[in-house]
Amino acid sequence: MKTSDLEDRIIDFAVDIIDITEYIKNSYAGSYYGNQIIRSSGSPALNYGEARSAESHKDFVHKMGICLKELRESYNCLRIIKKANLYFGNEEQINKVIDENNQLISIFVASIKTSKNNNSNLKNR
Repeated sequence: MKTSDLEDRIIDFAVDIIDITEYIKNSYAGSYYGNQIIRSSGSPALNYGEARSAESHKDFVHKMGICLKELRESYNCLRIIKKANLYFGNEEQINKVIDENNQLISIFVASIKTSKNNNSNLKNR
């Protein structure tokens, strides 16, 4: 996957979350989780932009780790929203976003692992 493709995917993910929050119940819990999911889902796109211009390999891995943490937070938040019946939109839409979130987590896990392995291999030469 090209770097720009991943960046587009995480931006699209953040936009999909914005769309989903329009269908979250107007309640204390809905507001709380709606606000939280907006923050956690937008963070990976912003931090990935920083990771792409990292000052060192360690900085890159750290910023990618932040993206991963925020994606995991978004995943759990989406699951809470769905299980607590706070979402009153199209169930297929939220399921699609949960699946995309899970795929993004897998991509970031693999990318971090690959980056760490590549760096380790360079040190062993």
